[in-house]
Amino acid sequence: MRFAAKNVLVTGAASGIGRATAILFAREGARVTIGDINAAGLDETAAMIGAAAKPVVYDAEDHASCLALVDAAASEGLDVVCNVAGMLKWGPTEDFAVADFERLLRINTTSVFVICKAALPHLVKAKGNIVNIGSTSGLRGMIYTAGYCASKHAVVGMTTALAAEYAAKGVRVNAVCPGHVTTPMTQQAPPAGDLDWDLVMRGMPKLVDGSCAPEDIAEAVAFLASEQARKATGSVLVVDGGQLVS
Repeated sequence: MRFAAKNVLVTGAASGIGRATAILFAREGARVTIGDINAAGLDETAAMIGAAAKPVVYDAEDHASCLALVDAAASEGLDVVCNVAGMLKWGPTEDFAVADFERLLRINTTSVFVICKAALPHLVKAKGNIVNIGSTSGLRGMIYTAGYCASKHAVVGMTTALAAEYAAKGVRVNAVCPGHVTTPMTQQAPPAGDLDWDLVMRGMPKLVDGSCAPEDIAEAVAFLASEQARKATGSVLVVDGGQLVS
């Protein structure tokens, strides 16, 4: 098993990619601290995993809550951090509230920085690694998603910056950039307003059945966190069903 006796932190574990990632790490031998603001969903994930799961309710917008989550995860050492938690809100820019833009940055970007910063001393000791969840929207601008794109471009930039800074200390930092993934977050009703659906559809996957399942992304996360990817740092692995193919 790739993660036998490893201590792993997975955020956003109440559903979707975070849940699939936590389940996969536990199945491969890890002790998994799972964090989310959704207590009921977190309990469901913990029940799916069993004794290897340590659920911790936290609020990604609250820095103290993020720090408490890392403290709980690192109580017996910390080997891997998977920053999966995030939110999606989209719509025409002229109608998009500044408050929503700022909330996207707090949840999708600032919380990742706070968790990474707190986890890094533990990861230096363990020679561990971080896998952040970016997005194809962190690599190319997508229509009606200026705020989300900004937050995910920042995650990709943070990932490569930390990889450069901590490589000499034995810590790897990588990112997975999913395309369209079928999760509760992506199944939200579209925003109101006059949307150009032809432009929206240009950003859809090109492969037949190209939309990803959460498990597809979890496999990519586990690969980057594993010894199989021991020479990879600063890597940005795109799993998008051909979404970015022109």
